[in-house]
Amino acid sequence: MLAAPIPPYDKERVAALRQMLILDTPPEERFDKVVQFAAQEFDVPIALISLLDENRQWFKASVGVDICETGRDISFCGHVILQPDLFVINDARSDERFADNPLVTTPPHVIFYAGAPLRIPSGFVIGTLCIIDHEPRTLDATEMAIFTSLRDLLLEELSNRPEALHA
Repeated sequence: MLAAPIPPYDKERVAALRQMLILDTPPEERFDKVVQFAAQEFDVPIALISLLDENRQWFKASVGVDICETGRDISFCGHVILQPDLFVINDARSDERFADNPLVTTPPHVIFYAGAPLRIPSGFVIGTLCIIDHEPRTLDATEMAIFTSLRDLLLEELSNRPEALHA
């Protein structure tokens, strides 16, 4: 397993995330609806809104998992925050970065992963909208466009939170 490198601007990125006052907050229906829609639209068992702080990925909303966070060191999200756009792993078992990752080899058995970076106006990526399947698969151009549009709608919802407006 290859953990994602920590970007040199990570303290500033985490500070921007903390200013949003969203970490460790209760569920919000608007975010729950996003992951429910993603799971249905892409016919996947797992969909997440994952936010990445110094040590963990925390799930603001989730479908298909019973946990609310994992370590950053094993997260797929840690790789996504370094990407300019969609990050897709068709079969994690054959990718050296993830083949022996406990998220792949044990439940939740992440085989297919697609993550869309959540880039806030400051330019920092605070986390991802992601979809996960237990089987290998691909996304075609139309599915990628839909996934990107859903991410963009999620970013609007994040910026419209009253807490975000006053942070």
